[in-house]
Amino acid sequence: MHSSKFNSIRALALAAVLVFPSVGWSNAVEETPSALAMSADALFVRPMMLVTTVLGGAIFVVSSPFSGLGGNIGESWNVLVEQPFATTFVRCLGCTMNGRKVSTVVEQSAE
Repeated sequence: MHSSKFNSIRALALAAVLVFPSVGWSNAVEETPSALAMSADALFVRPMMLVTTVLGGAIFVVSSPFSGLGGNIGESWNVLVEQPFATTFVRCLGCTMNGRKVSTVVEQSAE
């Protein structure tokens, strides 16, 4: 019984590590995603990244004493919490890069 729970937790941890993005979240996005990409993102990717963000936060809290002693608490925060959060909440729907969609601003001249 204990072995199957441990194997399940190990599989979930491995899946969470493989889902982490490796791009920054301050990029300007100039993509035009399709309806299929937006639907898949809304139904599958965003819920998984929300779960990854919550699990990463829990793992960060548990591992923060060890990260603090090792001197890489900032890097740990970035990988476990900040990047999944950015992928979940900052990325435009259906886009593959983190960042906000560039919006066109039209200014009126004051005449």
